[in-house]
Amino acid sequence: MKNILIATTLSLCLCQMSIAQIRLAQDPELEKAIISTGLIHSPLPLDDSNSFEVNGLQKKVRYSAPLSHKKGLDGWNHSGWGKMEFSTEKTISGKGSIKIEFPTFTGKRAQGPLSDPDYATYGNSQIHFEVNGENWEKYNRIAFYIYPDCEGARVVNLNFSFENDATSKKSDVQSASHLINLQNKQWNRCFLSMDEFQRDKVKTIGFRCSIKGKDRTTGDLSVYYIDRIELQQIENPDPVSGWIPGKDKIIYSTTGYMPNDAKTAITSIDNDKHKGHFQLLDATTNQVVFNGSVKNEQTTIGTFDVLDFSFFNQTGIFKLKVADIETPAFQIGDNIWENSMWRVLNFIFCQRCGYPVPGKHGTCHTDLCSQHDGKMISYAGGWHDAGDLSQQTLQTGDVTYALLEAYDKLKNKNEFLAARLLEEAEWGLEFVLRNRYGDGYRASSVGLLIWLDGVFNSLDDISTVRVQNLAFDNFLYAAYEAYAAMTIDRDPMLQEYLARIAKEDFDFAMRRHKEVGYGEFIHFYEHEYNTSESQYMATVSWAASMLYQLTKEPQYAELAAEYIDYTLECQRKEPLGDTDQTKGFFYRDKSRQSIVHYIHQSREQIYMQAMTLLCETQPQHPDYLKWAESIRLYGDYLKGLMKYTAPYGMLPSGVYHIDEHKDSVSFYRLHLWPPENADELYVEQVKKGVKLDKEHYMKRFPAWFSIFNGNTAIHLSTGKAAAICGKFLKDGELLSIGLEQMYWTVGKNPFGQSLIYGEGNNYPQMDSFSSGEIVGEMPVGIRSLGNEDIPYWPQTNNACYKEVWVTSAGKWLTLAIEYE
Repeated sequence: MKNILIATTLSLCLCQMSIAQIRLAQDPELEKAIISTGLIHSPLPLDDSNSFEVNGLQKKVRYSAPLSHKKGLDGWNHSGWGKMEFSTEKTISGKGSIKIEFPTFTGKRAQGPLSDPDYATYGNSQIHFEVNGENWEKYNRIAFYIYPDCEGARVVNLNFSFENDATSKKSDVQSASHLINLQNKQWNRCFLSMDEFQRDKVKTIGFRCSIKGKDRTTGDLSVYYIDRIELQQIENPDPVSGWIPGKDKIIYSTTGYMPNDAKTAITSIDNDKHKGHFQLLDATTNQVVFNGSVKNEQTTIGTFDVLDFSFFNQTGIFKLKVADIETPAFQIGDNIWENSMWRVLNFIFCQRCGYPVPGKHGTCHTDLCSQHDGKMISYAGGWHDAGDLSQQTLQTGDVTYALLEAYDKLKNKNEFLAARLLEEAEWGLEFVLRNRYGDGYRASSVGLLIWLDGVFNSLDDISTVRVQNLAFDNFLYAAYEAYAAMTIDRDPMLQEYLARIAKEDFDFAMRRHKEVGYGEFIHFYEHEYNTSESQYMATVSWAASMLYQLTKEPQYAELAAEYIDYTLECQRKEPLGDTDQTKGFFYRDKSRQSIVHYIHQSREQIYMQAMTLLCETQPQHPDYLKWAESIRLYGDYLKGLMKYTAPYGMLPSGVYHIDEHKDSVSFYRLHLWPPENADELYVEQVKKGVKLDKEHYMKRFPAWFSIFNGNTAIHLSTGKAAAICGKFLKDGELLSIGLEQMYWTVGKNPFGQSLIYGEGNNYPQMDSFSSGEIVGEMPVGIRSLGNEDIPYWPQTNNACYKEVWVTSAGKWLTLAIEYE
């Protein structure tokens, strides 16, 4: 009821004002959409006109061939639930289509593996076509049409599969599973690039759908029609790996650039076409406003043609032109990130659990519960963590903090956006508070793939949500609660309550810490499992500083200063050697066997949050200079990394020691489900980096082996650390490094794709199989190819690199707000 009243009030206020009187967003069309949704109390409408898929359909098809000359269902096989049949009921080819039909609920309980029994579906329905070893090397794309006819289904998708005979391995990609987000009750034109696949002996292709139970409106049957499957050869397929852009491309930040800062782009257009020159055009008048020279630069990753228009600082809407090729329009301005914040906020809202999201799902998962000490709490609330329906309370806490941080920065600049950010933060905060048992224990997580019926004492009830009393978690909760108490300024009783429980949770954490110390991470499905001891101690310090800021009680200041000492001992203060001066990074612990890295979730920013908050709250402390020096050392380390990905701006993963795999405890906390030869793979991957001395290498992407991989949260967290350092040190270079992480995310990457759906241009479909395509969705991120240290971002839409993730959204907000 509270959310409905807020939405109604805000909408009435907006209706009484003309759009000219207010500023919600930089984009007028987005502004209209925001108003039409009641300030995002229903999802922003999808606009795929600038998407990767729509752009791909514009590519010229050189030649094509139907999949098979067989008729009807010849060559096709069905397995799993439901049935397959040939149909003339719906066809786009006029010759008939393949119809798949299966139930939406099987009447049986979903059962997963013993290690995670609730992470399960009700089964699958799938069809396969036997290709029998045909050579498809002269084709680089497969295209088809799909018509979903699923009663009451608000989210529909199918997985397309491909398998080649792997006996003669010529490529790292022998098979693939590609999720396709679809619109119900209409023909969807679909394609998948096969350029990266080995396809000399193709065995099978297929379509599959998992049965995940019923949402409120879902009918009893799902039906899909598949028609006109054809193989194609297209011109200029998009690259999927490496640093070199595709043919005749201009790689740039598709959102735009901030004035008075570096503004560069990269082009692959031939020199004989551009003849060393480029232009910046006013997008409204098409007049030239800046002429520049194309600079050929040799870097550690190759040779590139770079467009530098940093000296142009006028604000407005512009286009880059090289030879006869122009980019779509982009902004140069001080508030260029506001549009993205609205969109990312929309994604977070659409991930709400326990809340009816219009067009996505009804009130969900109320019969999902935790149990502790004879008590039971419904785990509905917060946000679904990713493309699946899993939940992690600490992840919700992280995102809540990011929303509050954004609210605090914007409340005097963009009141409508700030108010909506605060409302969403309060939704997340309520979940964090409600799952608190009051004795140090909290409901912490569950892995989930299915919709529940919302009825207690029925077949699908789940009451095995994990419950934990972890010191690390409670330190972070205490910090977030303290910050909320200082930030939420419209509910005095809530502020009073938050101040009280922040102290209680800090006490629970400290009590547990004194009992068991560092290292009590129980469930490797939870993303704090990889936390190093140096980061743990920095977290204790940061939480204590937050409590000191809130209460002014001196014991918290003392604890903050005490616990940071361990972290300071873990920082590399001396150069690696005579030939390399790299220093400033952190080791996982005082043994200095392993350096801090991340492969998925990252809280890298916590080191600098702890150091700068110490300096801000205790400027007269005897150790102030040590803290400030740590910040300077780390900032210099980040600045030294940037040459390894120039002319792009992505922060590298960092320095690796060749023998880190021998620190088995740390190694297996970071790398979950590693293969048997993980030690060998680690050494091979590290050696693909840049050798700094006989023991150390610089890697651009992490060393990783399991499904948990993707770079968005990692480089955005480090970008946040760069911005924190830059502001403390008044260092423009560090602030620019933070900005470059955002530019990379919205298109200044080798693939020229924006990783925020609806933001900028050329944004791809992502793996959002539970809630469908969402404006503002963000993926786990670009990964590396095999054991190489090069970026890899294929069209193939799969977990976990292309799976949407609220953590990425939170990292985006917390970095973007540094530039408002």
